[in-house]
Amino acid sequence: MRCPWAEGSDAERDYHDAEWGVPLRDDNRLFEMITLEGAQAGLSWRTVLLKREGYRRAFADFEPGVVARYTPKRVEKLLLDASIIRHRGKIESTISNARALLTLQEAGETLSGLVWSFVDDKPVVNRWKQMGDIPSETTASKAMSKELKSRGFRFVGPTTCYAFMQAAGLVNDHLVSCFRMKQVDGEQ
Repeated sequence: MRCPWAEGSDAERDYHDAEWGVPLRDDNRLFEMITLEGAQAGLSWRTVLLKREGYRRAFADFEPGVVARYTPKRVEKLLLDASIIRHRGKIESTISNARALLTLQEAGETLSGLVWSFVDDKPVVNRWKQMGDIPSETTASKAMSKELKSRGFRFVGPTTCYAFMQAAGLVNDHLVSCFRMKQVDGEQ
């Protein structure tokens, strides 16, 4: 058995089975997940997953040094790119988030170190029995949202931050009945 949300499509199943909840510590991969979770706001995760490769192409495989140099002219071009979600605020937030990430790194910090500090550098393992038990935000996601915003990140509200925490393995929210629950625990 797997988490019910992952049964809607092959893309969701593959993502769930291979990536969701596996701890990430690489800044570029974390930047990708923040971007994708922010892009999801108001949309389904399936929509975002189907556009993931488009995002990777459009945003230089989430290389923040490249994305941070995108110009308003580049934004206009991206607004015409059907392979991504064509929402000006979401596109511009990806660019400003790349800049915020570079500012963090220039100060001798990492995005990884910052976000993992909200879980004491160790994944939180929850033991949810049903989907309805899983919160949409937590005290930690609210604190992370506040800190990221203070550092110049956008599209990082508490709900987006919690979804990011789940995706990037800061929390293990696989249901106890899901075969990935114990596997992800073992990968930590």
